[in-house]
Amino acid sequence: MILSDRAQFELAWKLRGKKGAPIAEVFTFLSGLYFRGKIAYATAFARPARGTPGVFVITPTRGLVDAKKRIHLDDLREFATVDIHEDDSRYRLPIERDAQLLARRLPVESEVILLGSIATGKYVDVLMTIFRDRLRFPSEFIGRGDMSRGGLMLRCATDRQELSYVAIAGAIVNGKRPPKLVPRSYADKERRLGQPSV
Repeated sequence: MILSDRAQFELAWKLRGKKGAPIAEVFTFLSGLYFRGKIAYATAFARPARGTPGVFVITPTRGLVDAKKRIHLDDLREFATVDIHEDDSRYRLPIERDAQLLARRLPVESEVILLGSIATGKYVDVLMTIFRDRLRFPSEFIGRGDMSRGGLMLRCATDRQELSYVAIAGAIVNGKRPPKLVPRSYADKERRLGQPSV
């Protein structure tokens, strides 16, 4: 839908325009609640080192991309040519390059928080080799599916309630499913905060 030349919604116009659209906005459109929660949470709680972006998006072909970076339709088409898989060098080499660069720039006491899937090698296996014990994830993710994690992160960002983090190395990443989140509407609060309701 977003790649169609006939698309008339705002994000499609941005992607076709000269300035493009922030990659975070595009991936939120493509992924819905899960990515919306990730971006809201990361933006609320990132504490970046000086001169380093605080929020990165993992891409299929460009490695780690600053969430504020603007992209165009051609970039999206490029992303669509590669599946994210740890054995595909077109994905793995760029992310290894960027992770190594980031690891050198960060102070030694820094933690790197992964908000993506922790039960799959496509992220963990690649990033663990570089960040090792510094790579952490919210312990509240254990036992939750994508949508539940997205909802959890969105409400934590809205409530300004940060999750607790544990090292991925040696962690149990599959566990008992926690109780379902109580449904919540964010429209009123987002309007008060001046945020768009997606």
